[in-house]
Amino acid sequence: MAVLLITYDSNNTSQNCEKILEIIKSSSAWAKLSEYSYAVKTDETPQELYVKFTPFLSENTRFFIISLTRPFAGIKNTVVLEWLEKTLPI
Repeated sequence: MAVLLITYDSNNTSQNCEKILEIIKSSSAWAKLSEYSYAVKTDETPQELYVKFTPFLSENTRFFIISLTRPFAGIKNTVVLEWLEKTLPI
């Protein structure tokens, strides 16, 4: 199972942002890294997951899905850091 980073800007309508969040939160596990960045645990490839989002992305939206692995570094949110520590593959 992979852990993917989903990051996007807020150029979408609020309705589209809600749909994007619904897709993210439907993953088997997820963590909010920042306002528009999430780590999700999934069996899907970045390309397979991306297809789910495309109906809700406008042409000027910046949207990326990137594979995550350890090592990593971060501060401030111990819950997220612990989640990443136990979830990210080596």
